[in-house]
Amino acid sequence: MQRLLTNLALYQLAWLACVTGAAARQPGWGYAAASATVLWHLWQAARPAKEMVLLATATIVGAAFETGLVGSGWVRMAPELLVAGFFPLWMVALWAAFATTLNVALRPLRSRVGLVAVLALVGAPLAYAGGARLGALELHDAPLATLAVAGGWALLLPLLLRAAQRFDGFATA
Repeated sequence: MQRLLTNLALYQLAWLACVTGAAARQPGWGYAAASATVLWHLWQAARPAKEMVLLATATIVGAAFETGLVGSGWVRMAPELLVAGFFPLWMVALWAAFATTLNVALRPLRSRVGLVAVLALVGAPLAYAGGARLGALELHDAPLATLAVAGGWALLLPLLLRAAQRFDGFATA
């Protein structure tokens, strides 16, 4: 239970640091918090190499998703926070931190694909709306942006949890 609570707390701190850092146009704190979360996670893993594959996979998937949202114009961020005008590095750091929850806090949900999809469908738009309220991003054409975020996460989270089963650095066997 302590591992789960620590995992959730570290992810939430990384989320807050990434979002408030982006809002203040100073993403360095977010990068540092996300990096510390990932390093702690890997240090705790029984098989860090396996876990690293999962974290890299989720981070690449997240980078592609966020780049697509920004490229579509549905999600807007300050230009100085983007690489090549489309690549939101602070969000990529956030995806890496989020990936640390897949084999720890979200482990009990891995076999409940329908529930995971519904949670993603509701939770992801709430997180993006929170980021927008804090000033880290803007949802342009909010209904379409919300649908894109909800649909993307409802598809991606079950797939990432499936990958987590294959690349489980916390499995004891």
